[in-house]
Amino acid sequence: MSHHLKGKRVAIIATHGFEQSELEEPKAALEQAGAETHVISLKAGAIRGWKDQDWGSEVTVDHTLEQVNPADYDGLLLPGGVMNPDKLRREESVLNFVRAIAEAGKPIAAICHGPWPLIDAGIVKGRLMTSYPTLQSDLKNAGAEWVDREVVVDNGLVTSRNPNDIPAFNRKFIEELGEGIHKQVGQ
Repeated sequence: MSHHLKGKRVAIIATHGFEQSELEEPKAALEQAGAETHVISLKAGAIRGWKDQDWGSEVTVDHTLEQVNPADYDGLLLPGGVMNPDKLRREESVLNFVRAIAEAGKPIAAICHGPWPLIDAGIVKGRLMTSYPTLQSDLKNAGAEWVDREVVVDNGLVTSRNPNDIPAFNRKFIEELGEGIHKQVGQ
């Protein structure tokens, strides 16, 4: 594997109920590409995943949101699972982190239900996106243009629909991280 992402740091924000494959597979792909990943959550300790309609295995939390500065990261990954983003979208610390990454033009990757916090952070208006089908009305209502595609890239924002899309999702996110800062439209 190439290590072209060496020196890049990616924040993975998640909490209990994240979709196991949507955290673990992108994390492994990013690390294989040379990036450093940090699992960041609301509380220290470990968070438990969701796999095949039941609780899965635990992932250790590297840092809590209070301990991190978005400026220290080159990109953000938001895994899905229903409970996980539903809880995160109500947390001001999560929304502030998401906004800071977006405002800096750094790549954000969100899969399945992962885009939910992006809506609450107010950063989806005018963006071309996909998601798990049940989020399409939420995204459209928030001003996004929703399409049903394996992976969609819009100026550093990478979105996919479900775990089957992970290989394409990983490829695109790694590509976007390699490109670095994306200028916001109108800047």
